[in-house]
Amino acid sequence: MVVLVCFLLERSGLIQTALEGFCSANRKLVCFHSCVDLFFIIADCLSFMNVFNDLIQLKNQSTESAVMGKAKQAELSLMKLVKLRGMPILQQLHLEERLLRTSSDNWCLINDGTSSPSIVMGLSGKLSELVETKSALQDHIPIIRRFTGGGTVIVDQNTIFVTMIVNKDDVPKVQPFPRSIMSWSGLLYSEVFEGLADFHLRENDYVFGDRKFGGNAQSITKHRWIHHTSFLWDYEVKNMSYLKLPAKAPQYRLTRDHTDFVCRMKEYLPRSEFIERTIKTVGGHFSVKSISLESIEVPSISEYVHTTTLLTEQEIREACTIQN
Repeated sequence: MVVLVCFLLERSGLIQTALEGFCSANRKLVCFHSCVDLFFIIADCLSFMNVFNDLIQLKNQSTESAVMGKAKQAELSLMKLVKLRGMPILQQLHLEERLLRTSSDNWCLINDGTSSPSIVMGLSGKLSELVETKSALQDHIPIIRRFTGGGTVIVDQNTIFVTMIVNKDDVPKVQPFPRSIMSWSGLLYSEVFEGLADFHLRENDYVFGDRKFGGNAQSITKHRWIHHTSFLWDYEVKNMSYLKLPAKAPQYRLTRDHTDFVCRMKEYLPRSEFIERTIKTVGGHFSVKSISLESIEVPSISEYVHTTTLLTEQEIREACTIQN
């Protein structure tokens, strides 16, 4: 009760008047033994009021920060996140193509490994110049021509795939051209790998030092673009032998063979940490919403004609003939 009375007096500016009135009249109240007692009690109340005001100020600051945080989140464009594990790379590429061309949402797909070794070529790649077709045919290694550009890779359960499908208007500072998109992605992954290693974007590759661990490819439409990456978490040396040394190679590669040119991500950070860091970084640029694969609404495989194709045995044999 005393605290409440003092609070009301202090708020109305009457605390000093009340103190002077009590002292001049030299009155003794039932709840106070003397004016001196009243003085000290009121002083304690004023001290309490200062603490109370500080708490209110902190609460207001916290509320303002929360509101600002929500406002900032509201300003970010929505990106739907789909986490996958072991999806076959052909199925993944078909899904990406449909999302790029039939959806109007932003998407981030993370596929942790693919079911079996496969060779994946860019849209305009020449099979006879990029793949040891005879070995691939003998070992029954599938060869896929994807709908995006870029080079040739071999992927398996130790490859981690990260795909960004973005509306160009949702990243207005990024021009819908390969170099601008690559620069944006390089800055994004520099956040992912901050403090871990000597990360760089070099001639469209992600590298630690001068060794590649991430290969990129893109496709750009009128209003949207896709940027997807295959990250070498680990690899089998034998699988690298299916790939030829391309005639057009990055300058920094020099004449190094595949095993001297690439490195393993597992030497730098745990697999799960990389995925967590990627999701966190994307969340700093977009408002991320996780959804399940089953909830994606796009035309089915049978309803859409894909550019991404699995090469036939006949096509591979024809390339073998050219190589011979």
